[in-house]
Amino acid sequence: MSVVVSLDQNRAEPQARAGRVGVLLVNLGTPDTADARGVRVYLKEFLSDPRVIENQGLIWQVILNGIVLRIRPARKAKDYLKIWNNERNESPLKTITRGQSEKLGASIADQKIAVEWGMRYGNPSIKSGLDSLMAQGCDRILVVPLYPQYSASTSATVVDKVASALKDMRAQPTVRFTPPYYDDASYIDALAASIDSHLSALPFKPETIVASFHGMPKSYIDKGDPYAAQCAATVDALRRRMALDEKGLMLTFQSRFGYQEWLQPYTDKTMEQLAKDGLKRIAVITPGFSADCLETLEEIAQENAEIFRHNGGEQFAFIPCLNDSDAGMDVIRQLVLRELQGWI
Repeated sequence: MSVVVSLDQNRAEPQARAGRVGVLLVNLGTPDTADARGVRVYLKEFLSDPRVIENQGLIWQVILNGIVLRIRPARKAKDYLKIWNNERNESPLKTITRGQSEKLGASIADQKIAVEWGMRYGNPSIKSGLDSLMAQGCDRILVVPLYPQYSASTSATVVDKVASALKDMRAQPTVRFTPPYYDDASYIDALAASIDSHLSALPFKPETIVASFHGMPKSYIDKGDPYAAQCAATVDALRRRMALDEKGLMLTFQSRFGYQEWLQPYTDKTMEQLAKDGLKRIAVITPGFSADCLETLEEIAQENAEIFRHNGGEQFAFIPCLNDSDAGMDVIRQLVLRELQGWI
């Protein structure tokens, strides 16, 4: 290893590290605290994004500031408290994303790559991640939106935020973005292996598996967003991989908000109907999420489990996301190394 010797250590450091490659993992985000104030700050940023709520006009501003941000934060804070990582005083999404970053960095350290992580909304910010990588001498940065399926309201917002951070830089790094990996063979294989492993450990055999994805207003799809098609492609690939039909692996959408029509079938309504139809044992997966969060740990594993049991179901199993498991990290590592070709 060569060493740059200089009386000015502050000037020598960047010279020694110049030309490094950076990787920035990005997930959706989380409140800093599990209380109404923390949730309000987070929701304000999230729901003020025109990619998330496309019509940011006067009517929405009245609804957001006069109703949503007055009522919803206290309610959602109670949900966050149910899953909060009290040891670290943070949400599981933050814990897991940090773990993914640290494990990825350790696994590719020999490639002279620096790895950081950030959140689209909340902290740590995308800008702080970019700044850290540039301070480490990275003049080329691969941004990894941790969304298997592309959507303008998720992946595209990451691009927007990166562009916003870059616009004030005189010396910008060269930036790449990883593509969605909704039908990538390594991802499908990892999902199938995770499902098989968790099912084999259950004391019962599910009569069906439900794949629940985060929902979206149907109007967004009508305008050309490919998200719904990519969710369907994930499920189709998983069905083929696991030799399941449409009854063995069902596709649903969760987390609808407001009164307009969202992608269907709705997860909560499906839970209710399956139980009323006489099914007693089901398992649920969430292959639209790379890490467990409020929408998986509380909405699915708790709220939808209760809906199923309340309507006559008996046994409900939630299968965790890939998170920073060995299989999950293999997917991320393969994606990153593939997209870094030509740089390393």
